[in-house]
Amino acid sequence: MSSPSRRGLGRWLARLAAAAGAGFVLAAAAQADDSFMAARGFDLAHQRRPNAVVHWNSIAERAFTPSQGTNPMAQSRTFSILHASIHDALNAIDRRYESYTPGLPKSPRASPEAAVAAAAREVLVQLLPEQAVLVEEAYGQALAAVRNGPAKTAGLAAGQAAAWATLNRRSADGAAGAAQPPYVPNAGAGEYQFTAPFAFAAQPGWGRVAPFAIKLAEHTLQGPLPLSSQQYAHDVEEVREIGHVASRTRTPEQTEIAKFWYEDSPLGWNRIANAVVRERRLDAWEAARAFALVHFAMADGFIAGFGEKYEHRFWRPVTAIHAAANDGNTTTEPDASWQPLLVTPPVPDYPSTHTVLGWAAAEVLIDLFGDRVRYGLTSLTLPGVTRHYRGFSQAAEENGLSRLYAGIHFRHAIEEGRRQGRSIGKAVSQALPKVR
Repeated sequence: MSSPSRRGLGRWLARLAAAAGAGFVLAAAAQADDSFMAARGFDLAHQRRPNAVVHWNSIAERAFTPSQGTNPMAQSRTFSILHASIHDALNAIDRRYESYTPGLPKSPRASPEAAVAAAAREVLVQLLPEQAVLVEEAYGQALAAVRNGPAKTAGLAAGQAAAWATLNRRSADGAAGAAQPPYVPNAGAGEYQFTAPFAFAAQPGWGRVAPFAIKLAEHTLQGPLPLSSQQYAHDVEEVREIGHVASRTRTPEQTEIAKFWYEDSPLGWNRIANAVVRERRLDAWEAARAFALVHFAMADGFIAGFGEKYEHRFWRPVTAIHAAANDGNTTTEPDASWQPLLVTPPVPDYPSTHTVLGWAAAEVLIDLFGDRVRYGLTSLTLPGVTRHYRGFSQAAEENGLSRLYAGIHFRHAIEEGRRQGRSIGKAVSQALPKVR
């Protein structure tokens, strides 16, 4: 990413947080995994100390919050590389599942704890160098708990080998050049225009990044609604009413939902995955696969969704409502003063990738655990509020609708995001299968 784009995404963080009325809570203040997760609405009183995979997942979230905040695309990629490496390191010790990167040497007598720590440390230091102090401190503590000897030495080697195999595999995946060439809006109705306060479009080349687990051609969409259609006019009127900053239609709960789910998708859905993995007491191998699949689904959701976004280049509600006099639809009316509840992110409308990621993650979690899981959840963008769910699909549905309540997506973009996300999640669920 070019320097201007990095600065732009950094400013995006502050503006989105302010728009949600929230100060971001930095997880680095937590002193242990239990306090870290309990502060986010999970009841962990009766759970044992998490295994090494869960522990390093929590360390990664601490590192992400101040580092790759507001760049959820980078978050999704880094989380995926991290958990692919951990998964492969463990399966080099005891091959229970198919590896992400094949060909790693077997290390049957290695320490799993040392292997997980080494893999996580290597990835996080490489991809989040600004958080090296946090990562190295956690690494030192993890290794201090592992007895010195051949098993520890072998574990460190296995973890490092897995990390570098994944890092090397992903080094030319297209992410480094995803900000180029810059997006240049065309004139005309329906064309995505920059939305205040932004003067750029984020990551227009992210759809060219190599996916982790899917074939992109199997998850394409048909495109936005025709501007002349009755359904488009209905979508415009709906978001005009419920998404307006001073809406009289939106309920207090819908306003809460909009702000609650405004957080970056990889962080929120990672916490859900972390909680259920701990609650179900998965062993390290099971946890490694679960985290890898959840994050593959979200990473591939961004890649597929951004490919569609920049192919169709469809305008956001705020632009469409301001320019309704020129859309060729006789039943839409312009309102030059209209503003959404929350700041519109600097990417095109169709599809809602927030919805894509929520449903992609939910489908993986449903495949792993079923859809009857009760849990409470908090959000970095609405501290102090805990919302309760009785399944992953319920949370995914609410997550998608939050974008309508916020005034930043049309319903059609949300519905199509749901369709694409479910398709991706079901496909990713079949990855990394059991080998015995």
